[in-house]
Amino acid sequence: MAVQEQAPPALVLEGVVRRYGEREALAGVSLTLRAGQTLAVLGGNGAGKTTLLRLLGTLLRPHAGRLTVLGSRLPAESWAVRGRIGMLSHEPLLYRELTSRENLLFHARLHGVREPRVDEMLAAVGMARRAQEPVKTLSRGMVQRVAIARTLLHEPELLLLDEPRANLDPAAGELVEELIGPGSDPARPRTRVLVSHDPRAGIAEADLVLGLRAGVPVLLAPAAAVDAEQVMELYR
Repeated sequence: MAVQEQAPPALVLEGVVRRYGEREALAGVSLTLRAGQTLAVLGGNGAGKTTLLRLLGTLLRPHAGRLTVLGSRLPAESWAVRGRIGMLSHEPLLYRELTSRENLLFHARLHGVREPRVDEMLAAVGMARRAQEPVKTLSRGMVQRVAIARTLLHEPELLLLDEPRANLDPAAGELVEELIGPGSDPARPRTRVLVSHDPRAGIAEADLVLGLRAGVPVLLAPAAAVDAEQVMELYR
């Protein structure tokens, strides 16, 4: 009987350190996340959550430790992995003077995505009728929808999601839920790193939970073994 080869981990962090001046924003983070799994990153303000996302998204370099994303060693092989990552941050990364459609067309050209995909994603987030309006005229919730469409436009293997439901009303949240979820196609497992200020929601979505306090990893456990009340200590 042939032995099926196991897919390599999606993320491997070994003692990853990132500093801002003398302050360690991340102090020795180590974990392994398999393809198709979701990592919830929890912690209060200044815990290092956004710094971790920026490292994984190739926007920052680690000062120490080893970091491998989708089989590529960072930062040396960042070029090989950028097109396979979709990142949704607090900043929508949209040009305010351009329309929603123009923003997505620009992003599509960067990734070699065909134009019909742009209209497909605008419809998927409920923005087809407002697609020709400049981003600067849209509400924060609408901007968030367009930012989600941009993040998913090139069908990335790894999603880095910083509070993805921020500014969304219940109807919009329901609309994008399937888009930012773990996916259901076993041939294309979607790996997610999810930053959340809501411990219960984060744990419910995750396979693995990382808790940070002032850059220090104080919790790393399977989501099934994590109690929400225990995690609340991270926010005090």
